[in-house]
Amino acid sequence: MLLAIPWGQIFGYIGGLFFIGTSSMKTMVPLRAMSIAGSLCFIAWGWWEALWPTVFLHVVLVPLNSVRLVQMVKLTRRVHRASTDGEMNWLKPFMTRRKVKEGEILFTKGAEADAMYFIVTGHFRLVESGIDLPVGEVAGELGLLAPDNRRTQTMQCTGAGEVLVISYEQVRELYYQNPEFGFWLLRLSTGRLFTNMKRMEEQLAVRGAAPAVPAEEPLEPVREAAAQDRAAVPQEAPP
Repeated sequence: MLLAIPWGQIFGYIGGLFFIGTSSMKTMVPLRAMSIAGSLCFIAWGWWEALWPTVFLHVVLVPLNSVRLVQMVKLTRRVHRASTDGEMNWLKPFMTRRKVKEGEILFTKGAEADAMYFIVTGHFRLVESGIDLPVGEVAGELGLLAPDNRRTQTMQCTGAGEVLVISYEQVRELYYQNPEFGFWLLRLSTGRLFTNMKRMEEQLAVRGAAPAVPAEEPLEPVREAAAQDRAAVPQEAPP
């Protein structure tokens, strides 16, 4: 009875449903998982029906999708940790290393923004605000969120060092693959904005606490009063 059931075709239809489901997935982890399940069903179908090219194709796809699935799950966990403790090590494999000389300008205010930077060594400064960026700081992320995609400040190297660079295109790919990355980026950019606001408030407080310089008394009224006093003093008649 069981042998009369067309198991090969059943596995084929189930595999087809899994692959149709991959087209509706919005994130990579469930997409990879459904693709693996579909490939396993197609392997069973191909084995049952002796469709060896189909078996070969999906035997190759299963380990490939499995590796990508494991990588994406690890990335998801790292991004989740980064969203709570600010860790950046998980992002470094996606970045390229660049050496920077003292005095070199990495980007200028008003220029089109296309990448963000992670400082590995050296000294860097945001010129307009005078903020010194320490090692381990991320810079250039606000340009991605700016309405016109323009730099809001100029970044200059004040001491030779190295930075890690990631393009905005790669940042967008990471966001599409893992929405939690967008949450981390939002925390990073809002943290920068709050830091800038705090610095501005401190500068305004310092200016408000400075003693007012008294205005100089005009000299002309003083001179007129002195002349009137001299005229009022009686002068002795000559002998």
